[in-house]
Amino acid sequence: MLAVFEKSVSKPPKELSLSLPVAGRNCLNRWEEIAEIFRSWRSDCTFYHLSGGNFLALSHQDENPAIPRSVVVMDDIFCIFSGALHNTCDMRRYYGLSRQATEAVIVVEAYKVLRDRAPYPTDQVVKELDGKFAFILFDSKAPTLFLARDRDGSVQLYWGVAGDGSLVCTDDPNVISAACDKHYTPFPPGCVFMDRNGLMSFDHPLNKVRGVVREDDGGVIFQVDLYSRIPSIPRSGSAVNWANAAQVEGDY
Repeated sequence: MLAVFEKSVSKPPKELSLSLPVAGRNCLNRWEEIAEIFRSWRSDCTFYHLSGGNFLALSHQDENPAIPRSVVVMDDIFCIFSGALHNTCDMRRYYGLSRQATEAVIVVEAYKVLRDRAPYPTDQVVKELDGKFAFILFDSKAPTLFLARDRDGSVQLYWGVAGDGSLVCTDDPNVISAACDKHYTPFPPGCVFMDRNGLMSFDHPLNKVRGVVREDDGGVIFQVDLYSRIPSIPRSGSAVNWANAAQVEGDY
């Protein structure tokens, strides 16, 4: 699977762009070049073209039967899913889906919950997905990019910056290397990225995920910083009302 988004569409962590394109880089500079090399290596690929040269592509070539790839397009939402969920039946019931609903459909429904019922905790939605997976979802109306990878990193997923600053996401190490030279890194296991919330760990949602520069090659790897904490959202609604009532009663 492959997705390319020009830099004005999605805003990934700034650490991913620490090494900006420079003359002499051995990488591809335009989305057309990236699409062409993927097409030449994956003759069976299907492209989903979006506005502004953004696109997603899927190929079943060299697909591992234990980690199948699937795609769904619903309500201008595009989702490519690689892997399998162990709790598919539970997720279908939870989201009120039919027995024919695929993992990609489940992810789209989960995204809709995040989009339409904000502020809904992103980590809780992804944490409920039990299995080996990685997915790329793009809501073309918002526009919003939504990425995730299971906590064990069972399915490959890389992201990087191409020569023109475009964000490249793929499960193919050869494609990401050709597109981004050394300016890419594995998407961190157990993490989810959503434009409005940034990169976060769904096991440690209150700890920051930081990009650390590798000393050997200058690349960046993302890790959960267990010594930093993100301020929790203040209580609101009935919870804070009960707390205030208890405080008033205590004062008397």
